[in-house]
Amino acid sequence: MQTADIKEIAALEQQALQADARGDMRRAVQCWEALLARAPDHPRALRSLSHEAFSAGRLDRARALLQRLVEVDGRDKQQWLNLSVVCLAQKDEDGEEAALRGALTVDPYDLVALVLRSRLYIRQGRRQAAAGACAAVAAVAPPLHTLPPDLQPVVREALDWHDAYNRDFGAHLDSFLAPYLRELQGENLARFRESVDIMTGRKRRYDSQPALFHYQGLLPTSFFPRSEFPWLDALEASTVAIREEFLAVLAAEQGFTPYINYSEDQPLNQWAELNKSLSWSAFRLIDNGAPVEENAARCPRTMAALRGAPQPDQPGRTPSAMFSVLKPKTRIPPHTGVSNVRLVTHLPLIVPPGCGFRVGNDTREWEVGKAWVFDDTIEHEAWNDSGQLRVVLIFDIWHPQLSQAERAMITAMTAGINQFTQAAGGFAL
Repeated sequence: MQTADIKEIAALEQQALQADARGDMRRAVQCWEALLARAPDHPRALRSLSHEAFSAGRLDRARALLQRLVEVDGRDKQQWLNLSVVCLAQKDEDGEEAALRGALTVDPYDLVALVLRSRLYIRQGRRQAAAGACAAVAAVAPPLHTLPPDLQPVVREALDWHDAYNRDFGAHLDSFLAPYLRELQGENLARFRESVDIMTGRKRRYDSQPALFHYQGLLPTSFFPRSEFPWLDALEASTVAIREEFLAVLAAEQGFTPYINYSEDQPLNQWAELNKSLSWSAFRLIDNGAPVEENAARCPRTMAALRGAPQPDQPGRTPSAMFSVLKPKTRIPPHTGVSNVRLVTHLPLIVPPGCGFRVGNDTREWEVGKAWVFDDTIEHEAWNDSGQLRVVLIFDIWHPQLSQAERAMITAMTAGINQFTQAAGGFAL
């Protein structure tokens, strides 16, 4: 662009701003249009003219300008929010959803975008998606009285909708679980009942460490005494065979996926550096309750060793098992697991110097062939300060303090959750 053109564009912008300041909208629009003719990607001109077009009811023109704006810029969430409002006025729900996704990709914590997405899903009757969207509003929203007056009613709407959803969820589980409870009549299931009440919002959860489902009455323990798990002897005896199978799959360089894999429009919190990264990867043997057939077939001795563990049964969720690979100079940030009904077992396979693991106040170093069991709902983190890979076989087991009846009810509850969310294809626990 020539210097003369730059000066002319700057002059037109100044004239438009001056006309706007004195309330001469006609002249301002003329200047913006002249500027846009010379610089079709000028963000301020696109934004100003889109606002004018929307105010005049020219929705197609407003949308075209905003679409151009997010294509050439898109770094300001307000650009996407304005586009979503135009799509709403045009009754284009796909366009509205895409624009809100764009706003939340810029800022996943923006309360206005989260509220608008919840209202869209409620309007569409997408109950499971609306539940997640309203839960996000609840997680982000400050106390209502601190919000601007015009924002308070729509935030309250999202919170009230989520409360109603939880009531329906609780009523469904009550009905679904009733025959299972009758079969186990006489068993002590008080902790199970209270845990369901907490999950569905009927009671307050005071222990906030498990991310999703907290089971009442299970004492938080960082590392469990090894004597509680006699089956670990056989697992540790298989260390060499398991390590050999891992080295074979590592040499093939196939089947490894990022351990953390969130979509870009989700709040990443501490996972931003590791999201979609192979710095922390997994070779999954059992995933969401089912074997990963191709991977499992390559590790028969490992799969045989896993069968000796009391693996949890939550359809579509657990058990899970994988080789966890942490690359050199990589740190897994402090985090907590989803539910305390299952514990996590580590069998270290490759542990160079400079690696460590912390659960709560207890920090330990892995030793090859020495397994441990810990509660991952207690804050924990890991690091590899060495120049080599750190590899651990990870899998989950039932919490040993759960009775057989409680385990049966947790399995049944998971099936009930699956049934409730099946239409949306989601999984809540």
